[in-house]
Amino acid sequence: MPVTVLLVDDEPLVRAGLRAILEAQPDIEVVGEAADGAAVIPLVRRLRPDVVAMDVRMPLMDGIEATRAVLRTVDRPPKIVVVTTFENDEYVYEALRAGADGFLLKRARPAEIVHAVRLVAEGDSLLFPASVRQLAAEYGACDGNPAARAALERAALTEREAEVLRLMTRGLSNAEVAARLVVGTETVKSHVSAVLAKLGARDRTQAVITAYESGFVAPG
Repeated sequence: MPVTVLLVDDEPLVRAGLRAILEAQPDIEVVGEAADGAAVIPLVRRLRPDVVAMDVRMPLMDGIEATRAVLRTVDRPPKIVVVTTFENDEYVYEALRAGADGFLLKRARPAEIVHAVRLVAEGDSLLFPASVRQLAAEYGACDGNPAARAALERAALTEREAEVLRLMTRGLSNAEVAARLVVGTETVKSHVSAVLAKLGARDRTQAVITAYESGFVAPG
């Protein structure tokens, strides 16, 4: 089955460019387009895309609010990648905190765009981990986020789960974590699932944000 994608951007040329890049791949299908975040929820419910590639800045409803709305109201929501002009942007970090699975630069090369969509759809690695770390260092709470600290304390991670979380913050995939810890991939998947459940995180990105904002790992 192909990875299905919904494109959301107020610039028709950007949507056309992304569509051309993605539809050139045999395993990716663009199933719809929207010009504003306000149109996302009905389209997601009707089209059930695997991934939404969404501009972070739009006139009526931006990507941050649209991300929150989708995750709050849609059953089994899709993966969300926010698309941005600037990498070091507080809007991007707020979108990640709101629940986006990653971000993508509009100037990215076609191969990077395709890779990002596939990686987010698979969900077993972190998209641009170094950039996420830099964003957390610049825009995360300087003295720690009390909610994130409380979530980490409640989680009571085991020593092995804590080790897996540290490796997740570095962007390692399940296979790479398994090789580092000399265990099976299925074992790592179980640990990752336990970490997400204990932290109340919907995916790896949210777990990593919690790890940085709680002070569990330093983002710098």
